[in-house]
Amino acid sequence: MKITDIKCYVIPYEGKAPTFHWRKGLRIPDFTGHTMYSGVLRVDTDEGITGHAGGPGFRLADIVVGYYKPEFMGLNPLNTEDLWHRQWELRRLGVPEVGIMDRACWDIKSQKAGLPVYQLLGGNDPKVPCYASTVTWDSMDEYERHIKECVDEGFFAFKLHGTGDAKFDAKLSKNLRKWVGDDADLMFDASDGWDYVTALWFGRQLEEANFLWLEEPMREYDLPSYAELCAALDIPILGAETCEGAHWNMATWIQMRALDMVRVSTAKGGYTGAIKVAHLAESFGMRAQVHGYDPHLCAGIVNNDYAEILVINTEQIKELKNDPQHPVIDGYVTTSDEPGLGQHPDWDELEKRAVLVV
Repeated sequence: MKITDIKCYVIPYEGKAPTFHWRKGLRIPDFTGHTMYSGVLRVDTDEGITGHAGGPGFRLADIVVGYYKPEFMGLNPLNTEDLWHRQWELRRLGVPEVGIMDRACWDIKSQKAGLPVYQLLGGNDPKVPCYASTVTWDSMDEYERHIKECVDEGFFAFKLHGTGDAKFDAKLSKNLRKWVGDDADLMFDASDGWDYVTALWFGRQLEEANFLWLEEPMREYDLPSYAELCAALDIPILGAETCEGAHWNMATWIQMRALDMVRVSTAKGGYTGAIKVAHLAESFGMRAQVHGYDPHLCAGIVNNDYAEILVINTEQIKELKNDPQHPVIDGYVTTSDEPGLGQHPDWDELEKRAVLVV
């Protein structure tokens, strides 16, 4: 099989106001009244199988013209290891988006094999337990109301994104334990908001409430402080979500004992990079918790506990069970057995809507 063409469609869409917010300091932009642009990558092959992936609009168009076409035309997209290392070399030339081309190639590989991506990644279990991952709400009453709505929908695990106010968040965490009972798994994501002293104090508050993990309590540059925090606390520290470097960087975190569980996703390294991280963690007896919700990665590896399901408001929470692709039923989501990475766009319609096709 060979790659015969690579295209990017730049698609305009209407910018909107954010529907939720994070802690103070992590502002989500309001793009109301602005035209925004997304990119869709299309990879064609000589066997008539097409792969696709999403990307950043005009930026992706530049990457396709300047980097992807000169590097990947004529190569075999099934050789994802070869293409992944070539993409990593392109990072030195200013192309950090390693995962876009990789996802498109896994889309092709899955269709060629006639198997779902999660089975090609290893195939652990298509039925994955979920945790309700909150946005940041404005009051304790809002947290309580929405958490109880999640309980009514069948969730039995919960993660808080707090306000950044350590004292409020400590009270919130202890209230969460009261609201959901002793058997639920609980997590807290601090979104790299604190220094070492605050993270140490806060971790001890979570230990009293028997939380499963404390995630990203400090900025992910000071590994010695992370190592000290891991040594001082009993609660597992989950880290290395935002830092670069795929499995090479993760190896340094593990060597320094700067985390107890690793974060893994396809955002920076695609499926090829993610599976390297997951297997590295497993070789050290560590869990690899999937960031966000990627159904195939969650179902493909053995050392992930949950799928992360963002919960925003009452209406959205109640509609999770009706999601046409991945309904959340009684706290579980089942990954599709269909080959590929979901339904492909209508390419003719996309070409009509595009402001640029390269």
